[in-house]
Amino acid sequence: MGRGRQRGRSQRKHFKESRENVWKRPKSDAPDKPTWEPFLTDNPNFEEYYKEQGIVKAEEWDLFMEILRKPLPAAFRVNSNSQFCDEIISILENDFVKSLQAEAIEGGELEAIKPLPWYPKNLAWHSNFSRKEIRKNKILERFHEFLKLENEVGNMTRQEAVSMVPPLFLDVHPDHFVLDMCAAPGSKTFQLLEIIHGASEPGTLPNGMVVANDVDFQRSNLLIHQTKRMCTANLIVTNHEGQQFPGCRLKGLSEDMPINQLSFDRVLCDVPCSGDGTLRKAPDIWRKWNSGMGNGLHSLQVILAMRGLSLLKVGGKMIYSTCSMNPVEDEAVVAEILRRCGDSVELVDVSDKLPELIRRPGLKTWKVRDKGGWFTSYKDVPQNRRGGVIVSMFPSGKNLKDSTETTQENENGGVQDECKETENSVVDAIPDEPVVEVSDLPLERCMRIVPHDQNTGAFFIAVLHKVSPLPEFQEKPNPRKHSSKKNADSTEKSPAEEAVVSANTEPVEEEDANNEKDDDSLEPEKQTTQGETTITEEKEANPPSQAGGKRKVPMQGRWKGFDPVVFLKEETLIDSIKEFYGIKDESFPLKTPKDVQFPFTTTTMIIFHHPFTSSLQESFQSS
Repeated sequence: MGRGRQRGRSQRKHFKESRENVWKRPKSDAPDKPTWEPFLTDNPNFEEYYKEQGIVKAEEWDLFMEILRKPLPAAFRVNSNSQFCDEIISILENDFVKSLQAEAIEGGELEAIKPLPWYPKNLAWHSNFSRKEIRKNKILERFHEFLKLENEVGNMTRQEAVSMVPPLFLDVHPDHFVLDMCAAPGSKTFQLLEIIHGASEPGTLPNGMVVANDVDFQRSNLLIHQTKRMCTANLIVTNHEGQQFPGCRLKGLSEDMPINQLSFDRVLCDVPCSGDGTLRKAPDIWRKWNSGMGNGLHSLQVILAMRGLSLLKVGGKMIYSTCSMNPVEDEAVVAEILRRCGDSVELVDVSDKLPELIRRPGLKTWKVRDKGGWFTSYKDVPQNRRGGVIVSMFPSGKNLKDSTETTQENENGGVQDECKETENSVVDAIPDEPVVEVSDLPLERCMRIVPHDQNTGAFFIAVLHKVSPLPEFQEKPNPRKHSSKKNADSTEKSPAEEAVVSANTEPVEEEDANNEKDDDSLEPEKQTTQGETTITEEKEANPPSQAGGKRKVPMQGRWKGFDPVVFLKEETLIDSIKEFYGIKDESFPLKTPKDVQFPFTTTTMIIFHHPFTSSLQESFQSS
């Protein structure tokens, strides 16, 4: 008993003193490593991929990579509608250009800041300092505070230089209805609002409008935060999937609203992409980049672009743009759009616009990289990889089966196909010999901006013009959906998926239940009264549970994830604001206040409506 009791006391004492943790390394033995290490600016797969694609000449490659590894210089744009616009430009030219010159010379640059030569009226400026240098350098502290203040009040927008390019090629007029399909964070939306306000008389509102959409509600909140600095009534922000953006219609016509359907004069389709054109701004992409990123986004990009064209008026223009250098996300998408639309859409040559902007023509040939290796033609893709590598990724957009059928039709006196030479080369080629496809579409009219031409990021832009209504078209089935028999048997296609597949079809009479199409995905100008359904009916046919699961309700503090808005009730205060800003009653008539129930809140608020906004709201509320 006694020995056992002693052993127990000894054991308790041992645990009280605690044992040595053999897995924990003493601090003295730990290697002297910094707590933070800079991002690695190297990725062998990236270099191999773009060398093979030939996006720059071999003699330019070293310079191209050298510039990509340097931080992106900061750029900003002065709001042309600000009443202090001329004063701000004067401060930049007469104060900061001179005061920052010494710091620029120390850094090896000739100029600290300078206006971008291709942007009109010296409104956009380029700095030879990165955003980090501007934040950290004490000498640049006054310049940093100036940028922050002017950006906060809306007199200036801090924006990457190449991101300013697409709205300039869109040719927006003050009376245009403009759709920004993937708008967040909102710098391009702000630029579009500047343009439609630019030609308006002081104290009046333009007849045009910008509808800014984004699929993510948190990014939509950021979009509102960015654009509210403009203080405009010509903006509507929506939170919707771009590929299923609804065709908004009113039930009847009125004197205040002579149109019953919302279609757009201009569409900006700046699609989600792999983003390797922003390596200088986001160096963490070096570590994450792989060729599969672009392949995985290709189909979504095509569907988004086709939906944008279906919402576009005949005679309107659409910009397709990405911040990626990958031809699978760039030229391959544009080529597929042109093939699907036929003569209804043309690729516009804008080489004579903005001559000071250095740009390069689009590629006519490229390859597709997958886990199995490089492919120059769809016929070379193994059967088990055709779910991830689809035919529209290649320059010709044709597979071996299509080519064989077309060749047989031509031999029998059928209609000659415009891609005859390319197709015949695919059919007649030796099976073991790789076929280098060259697109016969005018893809050289696309624009590529590369970093080392003007010390910027990389960007891709294509200008599309809709010359006639889109043809009736049944989208080809996605091989990925049929790659697994188990998935095909266990999963039924939801109405939302049907809308994606038929996102660009025209209305046709129903022959049987298997040929049904969603009306909200049809092209605006080709709708008929017989085939048209109200938004309320569309909602009933497509409940949220079928359109991708239950929608997550934002819950962020008191304001539920949305910016707080203070609504004015006193007439005297409203009159004083109108007098201060020179708002005329005839140009901006305010209707009688109405009680509005906001989503995600239980608060009833008072809000004044512009007539056009009010009509659209009634259309949305009916859904």
